[in-house]
Amino acid sequence: QVQLVESGGGLVQAGGSLRLSCAASGRTFSRYAMGWFRQAPGKEREFLAYISWSGGTTYYADYVRGRFTISRDNAKNTVYLQMISLKPEKTAVYYCAASSRCLIATCADEYDYWGQGARVTVSS
Repeated sequence: QVQLVESGGGLVQAGGSLRLSCAASGRTFSRYAMGWFRQAPGKEREFLAYISWSGGTTYYADYVRGRFTISRDNAKNTVYLQMISLKPEKTAVYYCAASSRCLIATCADEYDYWGQGARVTVSS
């Protein structure tokens, strides 16, 4: 079992930046690849970014590539999502998730554990 807790959400102006953190506890964090997703009101959960267990491989959705950066610190059992140039239409709840799969995981059902989410509101 892995417990995940997101933090760092809040209100930010359009064009601004924000860094989300996801702290893990439970089973060995470094054995899991990690991902970030978001879900806007009335919409499906969408993939944002992936990072392998070692941090050596990252992958981004096309719509955030170049603006979002995923990273992890296995010594601190934490994964991060640095976001810049945020857009108002992207107000959503942001989730981190852990996957035991070996390949790059971009679908929600490829993840085994989820955090409770952090709300990010982007004002125009």
